[in-house]
Amino acid sequence: MPPYVAFEGPEGSGKSTQAALLAESLGAVLTRETGGTAIGRRLREILHDTAVDDLDWRAEALIAAADRAQHMAAVVIPALAEGRTVVSDRSVYSTLAYQGYGRGLDIDELRTINDWAVQGTWPSLVVFVEAPAHVVADRLSGRDLDRFERAGNEFHQRVLDGFRAMALADRERWIVIDTHSPKDVTAAEVLRAVKERLGD
Repeated sequence: MPPYVAFEGPEGSGKSTQAALLAESLGAVLTRETGGTAIGRRLREILHDTAVDDLDWRAEALIAAADRAQHMAAVVIPALAEGRTVVSDRSVYSTLAYQGYGRGLDIDELRTINDWAVQGTWPSLVVFVEAPAHVVADRLSGRDLDRFERAGNEFHQRVLDGFRAMALADRERWIVIDTHSPKDVTAAEVLRAVKERLGD
């Protein structure tokens, strides 16, 4: 099966930029979660709407899983079946980080629900884009923040700790990239690391 590469990281880490640059370099299908399909965009509106202030954490997790199920069925699995590499800005691991480590929901239960949603198709490679706290703060300042971006520092620290724990526990699947360098330098580092891991 062709590679299915997911980019993960905290808000404002630069992962979306790096996902787009890698997809261009590889000639891959570029997509995202949440909102990678027409239905997903409607679900994303609920998840990121700052006016939504009473969403139960389980409902939040299930909305994300619904988006993911549609995304896999409509975009990722068909592209892989056609022999195309897929690069996704976020994946199932974001739910484990945000709703699991961040919200405190049971991670094993989230894995079970989402394994069903993705039809057992998890990313073959994960690029975890780290960024210093001050860099993230600078990138988020001066823009309208969404519902997740407005969550408190403790929440975001738990999310970051979750990503780090998953990367440490599965070194064969995860690549850790620090975005302290200019984006073109980071992009070259990402491309080099991904090709090395894929054996190209």
